[in-house]
Amino acid sequence: MAAKKTAKKKRLVLLDAHAIIHRAYHALPDFTSSTGEPTGALYGISAMLLKIVQELNPDYIVAAYDLPEPTHRHEAFGEYKAGRDKSDEALTHQIERSRDLFEAFNIPIYERGGFEADDILGTIVESQKKKKSLEIIIASGDMDTLQLVRGKDVRVYTLRKGIKDTIIYDEKAVEERFGFGPTLLPDYKGLRGDPSDNIPGIPGIGEKTATALITGFGGIDDIYKRLTKGDEPFLEKGIKPRIVNLLKEYKDEAHFSKMLGEIRNDAPITFTLPKTDWDKGLDPEKVLVLFSELGFKTLSERVKSLFGLTQKEDPKDAHKKEKGESISDEQLEKLGIALWVLNSEYTNPSKDDILSYTNTPSFRKAEKHIMSELKRQELTHVYENIELPLIPIVKNMTDRGIKVDLTYLKKLSKKYHTELDAVSKKIYKHAGSEFNINSPKQLGEILFDTLGLALKAKTASGKRSTRESALIGLRKEHPIIDEILEYREIKKLLSTYIDNLPHMVSPQDKRLHARFLQAGTTTGRMASQNPNLQNIPIRSDRGKVIRNAFVAEKGYKLLKLDYSQIELRIAAVLAEETAMLDAFKAGEDIHSAVAQEVFGKKGGAARRTAKIINFGLLYGMGVVALSKTLGTKRAEAQKFLDEYKTAFPKLISYMDDIKLSAHKNGYTETMFGRRRYFPGLASHLPYVRAEAERMAINAPIQGTSADIIKIAMARVNEWIQKEKQQDNIFLILQVHDELVYEVKESEAENAVKHIADIMESVVSPKEAHGVTFHVDAAVGDNWGEMEEVQ
Repeated sequence: MAAKKTAKKKRLVLLDAHAIIHRAYHALPDFTSSTGEPTGALYGISAMLLKIVQELNPDYIVAAYDLPEPTHRHEAFGEYKAGRDKSDEALTHQIERSRDLFEAFNIPIYERGGFEADDILGTIVESQKKKKSLEIIIASGDMDTLQLVRGKDVRVYTLRKGIKDTIIYDEKAVEERFGFGPTLLPDYKGLRGDPSDNIPGIPGIGEKTATALITGFGGIDDIYKRLTKGDEPFLEKGIKPRIVNLLKEYKDEAHFSKMLGEIRNDAPITFTLPKTDWDKGLDPEKVLVLFSELGFKTLSERVKSLFGLTQKEDPKDAHKKEKGESISDEQLEKLGIALWVLNSEYTNPSKDDILSYTNTPSFRKAEKHIMSELKRQELTHVYENIELPLIPIVKNMTDRGIKVDLTYLKKLSKKYHTELDAVSKKIYKHAGSEFNINSPKQLGEILFDTLGLALKAKTASGKRSTRESALIGLRKEHPIIDEILEYREIKKLLSTYIDNLPHMVSPQDKRLHARFLQAGTTTGRMASQNPNLQNIPIRSDRGKVIRNAFVAEKGYKLLKLDYSQIELRIAAVLAEETAMLDAFKAGEDIHSAVAQEVFGKKGGAARRTAKIINFGLLYGMGVVALSKTLGTKRAEAQKFLDEYKTAFPKLISYMDDIKLSAHKNGYTETMFGRRRYFPGLASHLPYVRAEAERMAINAPIQGTSADIIKIAMARVNEWIQKEKQQDNIFLILQVHDELVYEVKESEAENAVKHIADIMESVVSPKEAHGVTFHVDAAVGDNWGEMEEVQ
């Protein structure tokens, strides 16, 4: 909601920097930049700042900060904010880094030891409130600042949830929310306390009672003044005798808590209103340089748009003119992919990414530089022989699309909505009342307050959680948990796929034309969007049947060809692990073979454990994660790992070598020479380094898998062209290690044989130490119900 600007008044926006950063840190994922620097909170406050500039149109902007040292409140009450967790290292880093952000935006910072940011804001408001030509808006993620609201001259722009949903409070809005004005909010805290700041208040008095007392009698001073005249006025207004006794017993605590909750307006700072508007001294290029460093591509575009740095182009013009250069869409796409091959952190690179990477405004110079770097780093083969041939194939895949059975989805929607209603009723029965199951707050109240599960489901920081990972650990505690998990599964399937896909189908041909992104991931794999067809669920029975909606055209069949256990085969080949190579060559089930080698047993629990360790090691899983996944004690998980390492020493040695090489070179390489860089390995933050190491271990394996299927796509396309089958065989999906073709029914048998042979021959037996990269094939009328083909 935008705030209208009062005519002839200047607008000062005060940023409660700490509160916004904290909110952003907990609301957004753990983003990191290409150098491994944590950036989630910085992204949040940057997005919030651009939103403020656009919606509030400020003349002046000022930021207020907390300092890490104790405040006057800590000196008065040693337990002030005692319940709060110590800030994560990543959060502390971003708080400091945010100063660079405000400097780039030409925003002055005010702070003072012993005082909180709220006190700085209160002092600034106090110093400026008499200026008739000025209005003030405080931007914060903390409701405490509402006590500073005065009429419409001092308002608060705050976050309802996340970092996008905002609301503006003037004095009337505060009264509508609380039932009393802003000046009485410290009294409200004095009575009910504030658990987030560990302000005690009066034990036994909650929100409703505190509100009733204030609306009935005024502030704390007024309440105690009335109490001296007897209990009757309170009893007459429905205040229970117990509450009256509590007021008498905890009078000192009430006054003390009010003092703790009251924002000071006398911090020892000298505030001066800037002489010119904030944007007059702004250099947007400084912001863009910082955003480039932090990896904020989307926000950079917003900055350009906001400050008029983006030139409008005719979308019908296929060529982009830039300083006399004529650049086609095809050239732009090819060079973007070349840049991505050089540095896969640049996923789906734009023209700006290309020019920024090469530090030149000239596309031709950028092209020369990038092609030279490809040659210098010996990546020309990856670019020319793996990526370039794919460009037309990917385009054709999008153009063809996949046919969707809308009638089937409609029936499935009806069935799942019925099931959702049934599960909802079971949940309400367990809960004893109806509530919004989709609301984490209401669900938390039912689980942790009504049903008493609070002490058994907490986050690492000790807070109550309703996330799936937390709920899974509660399954044995109450039957409602399984119902909630089932509800969430059905709800997600409906909202993400069943009810959403029909709106994305082309009305002309009833086909879904998803966009496939050749340079869409850092791993080398492709991605897809609008919708993401690589995310169609396959693990649950309910999710699997969604694939039945993807069907072949009349007279055609769908062919599915999937590399079997390709990552484990690649790991065995790269590590030259004899026992694994022999198992694959003999056509054995690899998990059973590993179970026999490690535990002396082939099936059951031994195979399950072997499978978890097999895939866990490929993704850098440690003993703690293994213990959690297996549901065993750490000592037992460690024993399994030790036995595995003894059985497969070459694989373990290979992974150790990969880690050392990545630290030494800064990158890893696939079997075909594709590189992936890991700037996080040089990070000073231990958890960032550890995560980079885990990704580095898996990168050559996952990247080689990506290379193999891309090469296969190109070779199959060559065969189709050679056999003149362009009108009979169409590639319509690429999902990780799986290819799906739509083939004329008469050509299906021939196509399966040839495509499988081509896919299996991408890596020769000699290169793979005798191992075949086996392909499982299936044919059917829809993607979900297919018959295996030998």
